[in-house]
Amino acid sequence: MSPFAGLDEKALRELSPKGAIRPYAKNAVVVSEGDVTDSLYVILSGRVKVFVTDEQGKEVVLATIPAGDYFGELVLDGGPRSASIMALEPCRFYVIPQGDVAHLLEARPEFARDLIHKLIGKVRSLTNRVRDLAMKDVYARLARFLEENAVESDGRRALPERMTQAEIAARIGGSREMVSRILRDLAEGGYVSVESKVISLKRKLPPNW
Repeated sequence: MSPFAGLDEKALRELSPKGAIRPYAKNAVVVSEGDVTDSLYVILSGRVKVFVTDEQGKEVVLATIPAGDYFGELVLDGGPRSASIMALEPCRFYVIPQGDVAHLLEARPEFARDLIHKLIGKVRSLTNRVRDLAMKDVYARLARFLEENAVESDGRRALPERMTQAEIAARIGGSREMVSRILRDLAEGGYVSVESKVISLKRKLPPNW
């Protein structure tokens, strides 16, 4: 659990007196890849996506981050932002400046531990993503995404987020058309069902498509 989970604005202001509340509308870009890293963002409400783009505008989504969590860990070295952040819904953030982050690391060991674990997790996740992109076809990447993100509830396994095929394609580094074809074939084979953008897994996915 994030060290900021459950903290209200008053508690955050006590931790970071120089911090500030910032609201963002849905689809607003909060930070852009390459920007100067000068602050840490605690998500008070809403949800964001982390993504990168190439020169042609092709987008790959690296992660989504919910309320109670935070982003901007690279504030530690002050280097440029490694990815862009967009609000998936109206959001409010408590923005902690770099100087207060340094103080938090010294004053709150649980924050330092969480930050270390988060960075380790990102290294592992990016290593797996690079391996998948280099060694697996689109079907294998989609199957892994479905299996790893499906959550069991009321006797069924389904993705907790309502996602469009374009959003899934951005998450796995494929095209929307290919994701659409694969999901259609899996649905026809009785492996998945897709209702109102909710994907449910009916049985173990086949090893190949």
